[in-house]
Amino acid sequence: MRAVVITEPGGPEVLRVRDVPEPDPGPDEVTRLLVDVEAAGVNRADLLQRQGVYPPPAGAPPWPGLEAAGVVRAVLAARAGAALGPDEPTPAVGDRVAVLLAGGGYAERVVVPAALALPVPRDLTSVAAAALPEALATVWSNLREANAAPGETLLVRGGSGGVGSVAVRLGRLLGLRVLATAGGPARVARVAELGADVALDHRADDLADQVLAATDGRGVDVVLDVVGAAALEDNVRVLAHGGRLVVIGLQKGRRGTLDLGALMERRARVIGTTLRSRDARDKARIMAEVREHVWPFVVDGRLRPVVHATLGLDEAGRAHELLASGEVFGKLVLTVDEPAPTGGA
Repeated sequence: MRAVVITEPGGPEVLRVRDVPEPDPGPDEVTRLLVDVEAAGVNRADLLQRQGVYPPPAGAPPWPGLEAAGVVRAVLAARAGAALGPDEPTPAVGDRVAVLLAGGGYAERVVVPAALALPVPRDLTSVAAAALPEALATVWSNLREANAAPGETLLVRGGSGGVGSVAVRLGRLLGLRVLATAGGPARVARVAELGADVALDHRADDLADQVLAATDGRGVDVVLDVVGAAALEDNVRVLAHGGRLVVIGLQKGRRGTLDLGALMERRARVIGTTLRSRDARDKARIMAEVREHVWPFVVDGRLRPVVHATLGLDEAGRAHELLASGEVFGKLVLTVDEPAPTGGA
């Protein structure tokens, strides 16, 4: 099969479409699906993997891709009594699914535990479906980690990103008041169109002052942050009493100075999480919760991703360039088409 391989750590030019072995079915401890991939989401973690600083977990394919959508080609049954969790779903051959992966999505086929698959509604394209698993699992699991409750206020740092744009919409659907940031008036306006109660320009005046003004000085209950070290001081400053800062990305640094006094005064917490490195059982639990509590919003049409652009599998390098540019609003998705014939009748 074809896949986008990383020929060596480096820039987007190191991504090449190559013929690679079919995906390893893996052990028979869980039911797995062999999926013909139609589309694969592009995430910032893929850029880090390409650069050689975020290697895939043990057992994952070496090529990038944390989410995909396609059609089930085969169901690889587990041995009797084996499962990742209770009520493990088992799609049938021919079903359309969106799947969460530890890696390998930039390819024509993937093998994935059935517990990490979501059924794709008829009116949802594979491109849109491929843009959802990683973002939904990330946002849902971290709002749960922060014990976010209806009526509380959520600040989404980076509301124009792939995760952030989903966080804005999901936060509203879950009954949160949502503040979200973006860079520049045009992007701020688009974040407001997503449904943010308040959209703020992080390139304008002091962002912390903007957040405090928008909350009458109270601050926010939860901050969902992809910025990292550069935002740490402001994030703590805008926390309300009992507030929770959840760090899910390190786009602007991994080491910052934390004012412990401010944290103590607010009786606040700082939480750091990742999704990719979690074990399969933990991911299955998260996806079961997404399937129960979040996926119904997708099925009834209230939750849809923002897809900035689609590119072919052989344009993966260009996709990485676009994502690194900071100009993408929402998600980029790679589409997987059959290669053109090279000869014959």
